[in-house]
Amino acid sequence: MNKVVLIGRLARDPEVRYSQNDGSMAIARFSIAVDRRRAANNQDAQTADFISCVAFGRTAEFIEKYFSKGHRIGVYGHIQTGSYTNKDGAKVYTTDVVVDEAEFVESKGDGQGAPMGGNNGFQTPSQAPASAADGFMNIPEGIDEELPFN
Repeated sequence: MNKVVLIGRLARDPEVRYSQNDGSMAIARFSIAVDRRRAANNQDAQTADFISCVAFGRTAEFIEKYFSKGHRIGVYGHIQTGSYTNKDGAKVYTTDVVVDEAEFVESKGDGQGAPMGGNNGFQTPSQAPASAADGFMNIPEGIDEELPFN
C-alpha cells in the first residue's frame, strides 16, 4: 500500500503551471515543512523535513487559491518516484508526494505564518474552530464554490 498523510506548513508559495494539451490542466508544485519528533538528548538536530509535493487538476487549483507560504495544510496522497537525465547528462532521481486531497488545518485567523511546533498539527479542544449549534464545524469563508454538493 502506498498512502501518505502529511500535516505541515508550506515552505514556499505553490508554483502553478498549466499543461499544454487540449484540456489544459493545472499542476501545482510545492514543499511542505513537516515537524520531526526531536530526540530529548539532541536539541540541535533538524526539526523539520521538507517534503516535495505535486497536485493536479482541481486539487492544484484549490491549493493555488487558498494556500501560500506559511499556511498549515493537510495532504493525502501517495509517493511517486522517477528519474530523468539533466542537460549535463547526469541521471537525476526524484521522489514526490502526489497529492490527491488537501485540506485546511487551521482557520483563517489562527497564527498563519507562526513558527511550527508544539502539537504536530493536531488541534486541542481549545484550538478547535468554533462549531455551529448543530455540532458541525463552520465552513471557511469563500470556499462555497469549491464544495461538490452545492
